[in-house]
Amino acid sequence: MDRREASSDDEEDTRHLIHQTPKSPRSSTFQIDSPRRPPPRNVKRYIFAITLPLIIIFIYFTADFKSLFRTNLSSSSASPTLMRHSELQALSLLQHQQSRLLQLSNRSSLQDLRSALIDQISLNKKIQQLLLSSSNLTDPPLPPACTKIDHKLSQRRTIEWKPKQDKYLFAICTSGQMSNHLICLEKHMFFAAVLNRVLVIPSAKVDYEFNRVLDIDHINRCLGREVAVTFEDFAERKKNRMHIDTVFCYFSLPQPCYVDDEHVKKLKALGVTMNELKTVWTEDVKKPTDRTIHDVTDNFSSNDDVIAIGDVFFADVEKDWVMQPGGPIAHKCQTLIEPSRVILLTAQRFIQTFLGERFVALHFRRHGFLKFCNAKNPSCFFPIPQAAECISRLVERANVPVIYLSTDAAESETGLLQSLVTLYGKTVPLVTRPARNSAEKWDALLYRKKLDGDPQVEAMLDKTISALSSVFIGAPGSTFTEDILRLRRGWGTASVCDEYLCEGEVPNFIAGDE
Repeated sequence: MDRREASSDDEEDTRHLIHQTPKSPRSSTFQIDSPRRPPPRNVKRYIFAITLPLIIIFIYFTADFKSLFRTNLSSSSASPTLMRHSELQALSLLQHQQSRLLQLSNRSSLQDLRSALIDQISLNKKIQQLLLSSSNLTDPPLPPACTKIDHKLSQRRTIEWKPKQDKYLFAICTSGQMSNHLICLEKHMFFAAVLNRVLVIPSAKVDYEFNRVLDIDHINRCLGREVAVTFEDFAERKKNRMHIDTVFCYFSLPQPCYVDDEHVKKLKALGVTMNELKTVWTEDVKKPTDRTIHDVTDNFSSNDDVIAIGDVFFADVEKDWVMQPGGPIAHKCQTLIEPSRVILLTAQRFIQTFLGERFVALHFRRHGFLKFCNAKNPSCFFPIPQAAECISRLVERANVPVIYLSTDAAESETGLLQSLVTLYGKTVPLVTRPARNSAEKWDALLYRKKLDGDPQVEAMLDKTISALSSVFIGAPGSTFTEDILRLRRGWGTASVCDEYLCEGEVPNFIAGDE
């Protein structure tokens, strides 16, 4: 995997709300057949009662009723989560039928009566289907379709992180965008715990401004001790001697430590010096080997004060342990690496303003994804009509009224997607974060903290909103999606309905190679 593949999560957010145009109500007309004075009401009802059986017999021999009376009993297996909606629809139709039957008693035209009777039989069939779909008289009630997953965090396998005084692991992350770097940091934390060292968070001058999206002190509070420090704190402690005593390169290929000369120059510009890079084994980022905790202690243990191991984004060390919900380290929080308090509150305020408690979040990755996905077998880039069909199915299963859309797609694509995602015949709104408006207060905290307009803050805000959703649809192969799933597992918001877009399917059309 080259660096372009590793940096596949360069997120660009569309900033608009897609509004729905309400449908105009159907107009109706009422026609009087004759100006003659109608007979008294009681006489008319007698005539209606006498002639109705004859009319039914007449219609029976002149119309095909098989399709009207045929009811699909297979609909009785529909999900109970739709029960309330189906019953309300049936009640509305019964009220409509009552009104129509009252009108029917005042009909004076035989043709009108025949047409109205056929309409009422058809309407009755719809009511039967709705009621059958709302419950099953033979099967026991089923649980809600999209329940939350209990990952039993208290039972997870953990390691204590108790670093030795003045022993540091200097984090170096170079692969891809912010999501990749967060995964790299998480793996560095595991190495630091195994090696009993304090983790040094990279400087914003050589990496991302982590202090704008993360709360480093949160990590220390969760463990009840200092286990991570910012580069600035590290520099203050070391005064003018910021030296990495030993660099044990986890990866040897395509280059030692997966660090290029440009990154080394940036470190030297900060006053960080280091000895020659040392490879401990042959390890290629394209084909990482499964390693154990014993491999780490045997090859990276040292009495030196400051060590580094290079970029470990691609490292496969105790993978199931490291990637488990809540992470591999013992702590008293839900997750160690999570959005700052300001971003979390802003996400909650956005949800309260635009989405409400129940919504689906969709990470719809498109920019640069066509080539990336088509290099895989099978491809993960779906035509918009096929994607819309997959999304609509999941929305119906979850029975939610709105979708939060996190995307870098062009408006031409999101517009088409909006028109095709439906629930019960109605378009489901796709909501994106709007441009800043002083009349809206949901993002006031970002503005006051001077965090608005920062692409990394906005990307983390997207992740946070998505992580708080009822159901999440992710982009396969995206580390942005994987970071959202990590948060959902840790926060207890993961649902049994969470899935990758069109999971289990292949695109119904795939372009050829260049």
